[in-house]
Amino acid sequence: MAQLLVLYNAPADPAAFEQYYHQTHIPLANKIPGLRKYTINKGPVQALAGTAPHLIATLEFDSLADIQAALASPEGQAAAADLPNFASAGVTLLIYDTTTV
Repeated sequence: MAQLLVLYNAPADPAAFEQYYHQTHIPLANKIPGLRKYTINKGPVQALAGTAPHLIATLEFDSLADIQAALASPEGQAAAADLPNFASAGVTLLIYDTTTV
């Protein structure tokens, strides 16, 4: 299993961010090929150190190669191109393989 972790910085207008994210961005991202599971945090994120992001999204794929292919796909490109429309405070994207310990 591999994951794409998306950390959204705190927006100037949280209500507008949430509305756009749920009504527009999630439907775009759900079209990304190879996506197995899409989860977001429920409620505020609490940081134990540093600054907490406003929202965390985790997208699960079978492999890192699947993530790379997904991001290069037209659907992945559309989701990436949509980020400036609502994530003006910044976003961090991380990809990694997972293992159970």
